[in-house]
Order: sequence, then C-alpha cells, then structure tokens
Amino acid sequence: MGTKTNLRMAALVVLSVLFMFPLVWIFFTSLKSELEVRSALQLLPRQWLWNNYVKAWQASNFARQFLNSFVVALSVTCGQILTSFLAGYVFARLRFKMRKVLFTAFIATLIVPYQLLVLPIFVMFSRLGWIDTYAALILPTLVNAFGIYLFKQHFESLPASLEESAQLDGASRWKTLWDILFPLSRSPAVTLFLLTFIFEWNDLFKPLIFTQSAGMRTVQLGLMAFQEQFKTSYSLLTAAVVFVSVPVILLFFVGQRRFIQGIAASGVKEF
Repeated sequence: MGTKTNLRMAALVVLSVLFMFPLVWIFFTSLKSELEVRSALQLLPRQWLWNNYVKAWQASNFARQFLNSFVVALSVTCGQILTSFLAGYVFARLRFKMRKVLFTAFIATLIVPYQLLVLPIFVMFSRLGWIDTYAALILPTLVNAFGIYLFKQHFESLPASLEESAQLDGASRWKTLWDILFPLSRSPAVTLFLLTFIFEWNDLFKPLIFTQSAGMRTVQLGLMAFQEQFKTSYSLLTAAVVFVSVPVILLFFVGQRRFIQGIAASGVKEF
C-alpha cells in the first residue's frame, strides 16, 4: 500500500513538473533580451531585464484591454450562471411534455462549433448596429449547454423535501429558488464561473470577428501587437503573456476546491 502511494506521488510530481515547465520557461524568457532569446537556449537569463514588463505594458493599450476583457468575461460568466441555474432547475424539477427531447437538444448544441454560427450572428449584429460593442462580445455566449447540464445534475442530487418544506411554510417557488437553492449551488456556480471566465478571458476568435476599433480590443488582441509580418518580439510577447495570465491563474487557485467539488458532483445520470 505504501509503495503504491509513493509511486502515485512520484507520478504526480513528474506530471506537475512537465505541466509547469512551459510556464516557468515563459517567465524566464520574459526577463531576457531579444538577442539572448534568439541566440542562447538556456533557462535562466544572463541579465534579468524586469523592464521588459514596463515596455510590454506600454507597447499596447493594455489598461483599456484589461477593462474590456474583465467586462466581457464577468458579464458572460454571470449571465451563464443565471441562465444555467434557472434552466437547470426547470429540467430537474418541472415535468412537462418534450422535457427530455429539449434537454437532449440543448446538450447536442455542444457538438456544434461556434465558428459555424458566426456568419449569421455577424449579419444579424451588423443590421442591429451592434458590431464593435460590448453586446456583440457578450450576447452570443450568454447561454451555455454545459452549464445547464451542470446545474441540472446538481439539483437532482438535492432532496425535493427542501423545497416542499419551504412551500409548506408559505414560501413561493421564486423565494425557494433564491433563498434556499441558490446558496446550496455554490459548487456548480464556482465551477461554471471558473470555466467560463477563463474561456472568455482567453478567447481570441470572438473579439477578432466582432471588434474593429482599438478601444474595444481585449487582452488577447493586445498580444498581437508584438507580432509583426516579418518580426516577433519574443521577450516582450512573453512578458505580456505573463501579466495577461496572472488573473486567471489567481482565480483558479482561489476557487479550485469548489471547482473540484462541482466537477465531482456532476456525475453522469439518466436524462
């Protein structure tokens, strides 16, 4: 038993080192000169150039881009939590015709690539005058089928007696939802928050399609400022990658316990 445990721990350590090595390499590369990046294949820099971070921040309008990314990521994340919470409750607790068919249809949308839908969405937003606005970056991903599935599985794991007791005490369905069920849904909410926020923060495709002006760019578009047609500044690019990645890394470390609980609680059940 002890040998198996030691082998597992050793395997986990090796995997951790393998996964962490690219991040460590990017960090040390961000502190090198451009000449050293291109000429010397070594981990530690000969001269630690912390000024690379200042140059990288000044190379693009990252203050505005951070604001745009936070607004879009938080709006989409909160919207998905709200819509997934309500839809998950409906599919888990209410009984109506075509319930299983509708839920299966929602789950089936997970296999449809977003790139196939972007053309009709772009045409519709163009007619509405929403291109290059927050609406174009937020509305297309405001509902998520995986989030609905996550909350449905969570509600099915909760005893229905909680709601029945509240209703016997005179609480309405809405009051039961927000005062009792929502506080009990922290694990799936945190799980969906982390997954959605990280995805939206790192998304390049949607801002690339729906934004035109420099004032609406996100941090992922800001990283493109270091890549020119014939030259890429790798030292400044990696410095920008480091400070762009910090928010999502910190967010994951803060919510990782709830994230694991939410994923573990979403075991596959019958629709």
